[in-house]
Amino acid sequence: MSEPVLETRGLKRSFTQGGVTIEVLRDVNLAVQPGEIVALLGPSGSGKSTLLQAVGLLEGGFEGSIRIAGREASTLDDDGRTALRRDTLGFVYQFHHLLPDFDALENVLLPQIIHGTDDVTARARATQLLDKLGLAERRGHRPAKLSGGEQQRVAVARALANRPPLVLADEPTGNLDEVTADRVLAEFLALVRGEGSAALIATHNERLAAKMDRVVRLHEGVLE
Repeated sequence: MSEPVLETRGLKRSFTQGGVTIEVLRDVNLAVQPGEIVALLGPSGSGKSTLLQAVGLLEGGFEGSIRIAGREASTLDDDGRTALRRDTLGFVYQFHHLLPDFDALENVLLPQIIHGTDDVTARARATQLLDKLGLAERRGHRPAKLSGGEQQRVAVARALANRPPLVLADEPTGNLDEVTADRVLAEFLALVRGEGSAALIATHNERLAAKMDRVVRLHEGVLE
């Protein structure tokens, strides 16, 4: 078997409030294989977002090991973590976080330009992704002119723009109605599989989790 694209060992995160220590993550051991789509299932407050922040290298304060694409993140300095995050990860959040002054195409172009992709290649890639997601006629629209489902599709395209080995998603359809959520998730999963990326998708929805390759459950900071 190939090396996991994501592996955590003994991952811990705690906070101290009023002299009381709260353990948010407790010895989390998790492996995601290349191309695998894993649902991270758990109720609100179970630590799902904290775990995604940890493996997304978005904040410090964690104990344990995080390996992404074969590299140990805990040994890297800030610049090293930034480079690893840029080169290996894509992110989809519950709220799309699109740049309001840029149209759909430009929102998918931007991470590629930051990554160093030339404009012609980046534009072709952005166009391809948006077209696959049914947004060919909406590429020139700014977020305010797009529906909620369309905005989240743009966010999915942006996350996959640089062909990351791993996509992290935190309740990516949480702000959508059930019909739209089902449609967007199906398109998201199909695109991730078509691109050959792996994904770790946090959700509290058992029905949506069942559509993924594997389900892991987080309960009070413990991965079951």
